[in-house]
Amino acid sequence: MQIVRFKSFQAVGIALLMLVCLAASPQRAAAQDAASFISSLGTRGLQALNPSIPRAQQEARFRQLLENNFDLAEISRFVLGSYARMMSPAAQQQFEPLFRDYLTQVYVTRLNRYSNVPFRVTGSRPSGGETVVTSEVSETGGQPVQLDWHVTNHSGRWLVNDVVVGGVSMKVTQRSEFASIIQRNGGQPNALVTVLRQQLAQSR
Repeated sequence: MQIVRFKSFQAVGIALLMLVCLAASPQRAAAQDAASFISSLGTRGLQALNPSIPRAQQEARFRQLLENNFDLAEISRFVLGSYARMMSPAAQQQFEPLFRDYLTQVYVTRLNRYSNVPFRVTGSRPSGGETVVTSEVSETGGQPVQLDWHVTNHSGRWLVNDVVVGGVSMKVTQRSEFASIIQRNGGQPNALVTVLRQQLAQSR
């Protein structure tokens, strides 16, 4: 009887272990898929910033990467915060394409220095409803710079919703910058559209 009871407990233990493994496997697989996605995206992104490519072409290539691989709708909502509700419908409609072009310029400018350095994914971990993929780029003679990519799975399609460069969230940085612009313009969020349009025109 004791042998039967022991075998029963052993069978239950094995079954529980299998359930735990089955529950954990999709999470590990999702993290691995996210890592592969970022490995490809990061490499293509830095290739798009090759110094031999004219700036206008760099921006065109990077804009396409943003449109296809970044959750621009979610990022737009985040950077506007509570000001989104105060914007007129017309300003909201104008903001989205302006913000996409603005993001393109920001990323191209800030990441351009890493265009000719090796890029590699160093790991991934689940974090709430998203996956954080860690990576690094190493400048010649300098310390490696860590880039953390926050990605979410949208029905089997991975999308980036933030990039943390050297510990600085680009999404949080943009939100703070836009809030400052709005505050300097009398707290009117519609003014952000005008400022973005002016900045983009000056940079061309």
